[in-house]
Amino acid sequence: MVRRFHIVSLTALVALVVWGGAFVLAQGPGPEGPRGRGPGFGPGGGPQAGLELRALDLTDAQREQVQQLTQQHREQTRALFERAQAAREAQRQAMDAVPFNEPHIRAAMQAVAEAGTELAVQQARLRSEIYALLTPEQQQRAQKMRADRDARMQERQQRLRQRQLGQPRPQA
Repeated sequence: MVRRFHIVSLTALVALVVWGGAFVLAQGPGPEGPRGRGPGFGPGGGPQAGLELRALDLTDAQREQVQQLTQQHREQTRALFERAQAAREAQRQAMDAVPFNEPHIRAAMQAVAEAGTELAVQQARLRSEIYALLTPEQQQRAQKMRADRDARMQERQQRLRQRQLGQPRPQA
């Protein structure tokens, strides 16, 4: 009897959490942007299309145009993201399947690659359209920020490799 009560209580709790999550997701992003990170952040949760827009001092007109472009791409990007997630789940299931089924795994991996490619193309298209809205000075600043970010990432990767290999860190 007590066990049955625990199962019913747990089931009700899970249903409440799922319903609450669905309710929150249905509300969409608030005025603070997706995930509460403020304007300038897109559907991927990171800077808009890979560009650090806040640091580029956009005009109000540019901000409005960027918002319109992002809105135009949002549904397609969301659909592609969901397709990529479904493909990764199918890949995981194919790899976990018993007995081993190589053609099934290969097909699942191909679907993951195709979905990832489509998502990358969509993100690059949005980035290109936003980049075209920038003034030449803003474009130069964006290129410099990207180069600086790439250099920092390379340094971090190099430090990580050194740590993994047990090599001493260079002294600054």
